[in-house]
Amino acid sequence: MSVFSNARQKMVDGQVRPSDVTDVRIIDAMMAVPREAFVPASKQAMAYLDLDLDVAEGAAPRFLIKPVVLAKMLQAAEIKETDRVLVVGAASGYAAAVIAKFAADVTATESDSALASKARAALAATGAGNIQVRTASAGEGDAAGAPYDVIVLNGATEIVPEHLCRQLKAGGRLVGVFATTQPARATLVTSSHGDYGHRTLFDAAAPVLPGMERVAAFVF
Repeated sequence: MSVFSNARQKMVDGQVRPSDVTDVRIIDAMMAVPREAFVPASKQAMAYLDLDLDVAEGAAPRFLIKPVVLAKMLQAAEIKETDRVLVVGAASGYAAAVIAKFAADVTATESDSALASKARAALAATGAGNIQVRTASAGEGDAAGAPYDVIVLNGATEIVPEHLCRQLKAGGRLVGVFATTQPARATLVTSSHGDYGHRTLFDAAAPVLPGMERVAAFVF
C-alpha cells in the first residue's frame, strides 16, 4: 500500500467513520478519490489531515474543507444517483470529484480562474468524466444550468444564500456551513415550491467563501 493510500485509509477510518458517516457511497468515494491530486505538491503530505487545507498557491487563500465536514454534509444532502449537483466554491475540485462518484452530473464553480484551471486538470488526471468546472463567484452560482437537485457549499457563508436557493428544484437541497450566527453550523436548506426550510445539522467551522462574507454595518 502506498503512503497516500495508507493515509487515505486512515482518514476514512479515523475521521469519517467515527463521525457517524454510514453512507457507503461516500466512504467508497473518499477511498477512491486521491485527495493528494487536488493539493499542491508542497502540501501533499497534509492532504489527509483533519484541517481546512489552503490549495491556492501565491493567491488569495482557497480551501479544501475538512474531510469529515464534507462527508457529513454530503450524507445529509442524500444525493441520489439521478441528481444534478452544483458545487459552489469548488477550489481545486476535490469535493466535486467525490460527489461525481455517486451523482449523475456535477457542475463546479470557482471564482479564481487559475484555480479553476487547476481543478479541470486534476479532475481530468483522476478520470472524473461527469464534471464541468466554470469560473464564477460563489454568490453567483450557475443560473444558466439551474435548477439543481443539490447545491453543496465547499465552505462557509456569512449571509443567507437566497440567490443560490432559487437555483434549486422543488424538493432540492442546499447544504453548507452557515456562519450567519455563532457558533457556525452546517445547515440543510430544502426547497418546497418557493419556500425554504432550514435544518441545523451540526456545529462546524469552515473558511468563508469569497463573495459570501457579511457586509459590515456602518456604526455611528
